[in-house]
Amino acid sequence: MRSFLVALAALACLAPAARAQAPAAPAAADPFQWLEDIDAPRSMAWVEGQNARSAKRLEGDPRYATFHAEALGIFTAQDRIPAPRLRAGGVDNFWQDGAHVHGVWRHATLASYRTVQPQWETLLDLDQLSKAEGKNWIWKGADCLPPEARLCLVQLSDGGSDAVEVREFDTQTKSFVAGGFHFPAGKQNLDWLDPDSLIVDREWVPGEVTASGYGYVVKIASRSGAPREVFRGKPTDVGAQGIVLHGEGGRSDGLLIRRSVTFFENEFSLVRPQGVIRVPLPLKAEFQAYVDGQVVFALKQAWGGFASGALISYDLKDLDRAAASAKPQLVFQPGPRQALQDVAATHGRLIVDLLEDVKGAVDVYGFADGHWTGRRLDLPKDANVELVAAADDSDALFLNVEGFLDPTSLWLADAASGQVAKVKQLPARFDASKDVVEQYWATSSDGTKIPYFVVRPKAAKLDGSTPTIMYGYGGFEVAKPPIYLPEMGKIWLERGGAYVIANIRGGGEFGPAWHDAVLREKRQLDFDDFAAVARDLTRRGLTSPRRLGIYGRSNGGVLMSVSMTQHPELWNAVVIESPLIDMLRYNHLSAGASWVGEYGDPDVPADRAFIEKYSAYQNLKAGVKYPEPYITTNTRDDRVHPGHARKFAARMGAMGLPYLYYEQTFGGHANDADPELNARRWARHYTYLAQKLMD
Repeated sequence: MRSFLVALAALACLAPAARAQAPAAPAAADPFQWLEDIDAPRSMAWVEGQNARSAKRLEGDPRYATFHAEALGIFTAQDRIPAPRLRAGGVDNFWQDGAHVHGVWRHATLASYRTVQPQWETLLDLDQLSKAEGKNWIWKGADCLPPEARLCLVQLSDGGSDAVEVREFDTQTKSFVAGGFHFPAGKQNLDWLDPDSLIVDREWVPGEVTASGYGYVVKIASRSGAPREVFRGKPTDVGAQGIVLHGEGGRSDGLLIRRSVTFFENEFSLVRPQGVIRVPLPLKAEFQAYVDGQVVFALKQAWGGFASGALISYDLKDLDRAAASAKPQLVFQPGPRQALQDVAATHGRLIVDLLEDVKGAVDVYGFADGHWTGRRLDLPKDANVELVAAADDSDALFLNVEGFLDPTSLWLADAASGQVAKVKQLPARFDASKDVVEQYWATSSDGTKIPYFVVRPKAAKLDGSTPTIMYGYGGFEVAKPPIYLPEMGKIWLERGGAYVIANIRGGGEFGPAWHDAVLREKRQLDFDDFAAVARDLTRRGLTSPRRLGIYGRSNGGVLMSVSMTQHPELWNAVVIESPLIDMLRYNHLSAGASWVGEYGDPDVPADRAFIEKYSAYQNLKAGVKYPEPYITTNTRDDRVHPGHARKFAARMGAMGLPYLYYEQTFGGHANDADPELNARRWARHYTYLAQKLMD
């Protein structure tokens, strides 16, 4: 489980779609709150006008057509690595290209997948389904019944929102099961308990959701009879979720309940015939995996003699016998420059994906004679390593290895033997021979050293003239290691630009402490870190404020908008995508209330006092010379409300401040559901950045 990145996505999938789109109660003195009414004719007329104005400026630029063609060629290339998922002894893949815009879900044998041209068997064609049903179906995944994995719960989103419709699908007949499991669109989580029953959390009756908009009632749904409630949280929680502990042969060894008291605080309980049994854990803990009878958790705080960041396990039998007195044991304790990135289980091994100085490594652990032993897989050094897929019926796993200038390669590993082999290699998408990667450290306002990566032309003059894009996120313990960005390399690096990732606090680069350092009232340090990296870049002569642009999305939208308002002198371009911006109302919009643990609660006076100091929507000032930002979002984003971006742009317009605004009308928060629209999206981004930084 990719810890907080997965947690963010999973929690966002709990809230009902209708709730996510409803405007919150009016607040005083906000003349643009009407733009929170997403689909209102007045709102959409405003969006259409903004889109037309921005399209004329960006798509009318002679470079746009070239950028679009280059991006589309990358996103639809036939020689991409088909992302694998191990199922039924073979490999599943979801594939999109120019001929399959919505995409096809397909399957190949493992032996065939390892060849240059696998023989694929189509399971479900979403283009055909969309046409037949008059929908804009976007693939959101499938959960299959172990061990045969013939029956799957397919998740489909109409337009790309987080709300999904769930249908049971038979992979042998390649058809939806007549009279099978079917749940209407909503933000929901489901898993198989056995062939005839599921564990489901969703909004069972209208309004039965938490203040965050998520379901808090967990039920067992069977093929016959009404759903049976097994757990009920509280309306003041963030939400609740059932997690099936799948054991040997796919059997259900147990049912774990995750009650999310806040976004970062959870209570875990086992559902047993004698009742619900609380698992002894601190509130800041996350379930990671279940393997060989061991239930594995990651600690996000020091507890019970274990340091923050530790990976621990409980024996399920011990929890059954006497949970209160069960003793956990250590699996792994990260060092000061290490952090857990991802944890998963194969048939009999625990897989631990790490960062060490923001570079990747993978350890494999086995449980025998009552304790864990681990060893490191022999993978390329000084690269990012991502766990792609792990089998539940064998010890096979797939891993991606990549770097800024090193095209992604796919490796197949045997977790039992430790053997690894490269099975696929992405062709180079740009000429990286003229570029170099460097890692530096900037000093923030409190003296903390902040790492950052620079990708630049070797011949770049250190006179401040290099057009540079600086990316930042800084939240939810999500790390940003080096990755291969082919569109960035092709469109930006090949034209002499530089690219920077600032590994600021709030991320997961160095574990929970790196994240905790900027929570709530300490958030200003997050913005200070980002500004410190910009100043360090200028000090080194790589770039200058005239040639420096910044980009961020989602939580990164907070960072971009605040960076723009607090330090307009540091950059000349700002791309603000799918952003949170109005931080005094974010908790009333879409999934916002779930993030109070990250930012604080603006409805509490003490919290409001520190939030209003930085919230960009309230801190825009007339007469200040801000860089002209490019603000962009998606109408169907039901995770981060499009009202944030809309209102920020409208307020800038009312103040006579220059800006560009563009809103894609479908695709959801991910914004990449359609390769053609994604190519247009990046072409607009890079056209804007070229205008501001290269011209």
